[in-house]
Amino acid sequence: MLVKEYRICMPLTTEEYRVGQLYTISKHSHQESEKGEGVEVVKNEPHEDPVHGPGQFTEKRVHLSSKLPSWARAVTPRIFYITEKAWNYYPYTITGEPRAGQYTVGIPGNGVPRGAADSHSLQCSFLPKFSIYIETKYEDNCGDSENIFHSDKILGDHEVSFLDIAFDEIPERYYRSLEDPRFFSSAKTGRGPLREGWRQHTKPIMCSYKLVSVKFEVWGLQTRVEQFVHKVIRDILLIGHRQAFAWVDEWCDMSLEEVRAFETQMQVATNQKLGSQHP
Repeated sequence: MLVKEYRICMPLTTEEYRVGQLYTISKHSHQESEKGEGVEVVKNEPHEDPVHGPGQFTEKRVHLSSKLPSWARAVTPRIFYITEKAWNYYPYTITGEPRAGQYTVGIPGNGVPRGAADSHSLQCSFLPKFSIYIETKYEDNCGDSENIFHSDKILGDHEVSFLDIAFDEIPERYYRSLEDPRFFSSAKTGRGPLREGWRQHTKPIMCSYKLVSVKFEVWGLQTRVEQFVHKVIRDILLIGHRQAFAWVDEWCDMSLEEVRAFETQMQVATNQKLGSQHP
């Protein structure tokens, strides 16, 4: 298992980020979804936890056959999806189940009913066990809270990586000049562009702390796959947070209720785009 902690700062408050995150995920998922590919929302409903209190539970299917590298496509079927389960008790969220791993693979038409998912193992004998578990905490600071996850569990040594939404590179195919924080300036908030060293002098500022555990239990492929998955997660985090800032003028006037309504609207449109049976 490969464990890394990512820290992503944003020129926002945690309350602003809560709205911006929901808006960005919904808009991005709709933009990226094509017929048979993309993110399909199966469940999105309130959830009560005895420890964390009221929150939101979501279950999604990520259809990404064409997004895999060639070496991964060689050992997977032409059509499959990854099931993601997440519990949002903002400012604390969990993606995946600690004892099982939230990412499981389902293969329609290959002995697995569409919609079936087993959080304990993969759904096909030739696909190995694969799990990702992500804990996230949000704080109004510049990423300087040390050992933020150690109060919950005893962790061994793990890499801590600061991701800079303005100056860290993203894959060229995802670059959009209008979403570049080095050049973007918000008409409504007056924030941006972001200059070198912006995390040390920008106000407001908040940080998303993410502890990511990736496990792929197959001899000979474990290291390669776990490292590849972390690279994908890093790129997703950078791209998503860049978009959240670049789209701030679209969502900064929204209330939580308004962004939840937008989320529902995008969920229906995206599922229809994917030919889903789940409204």
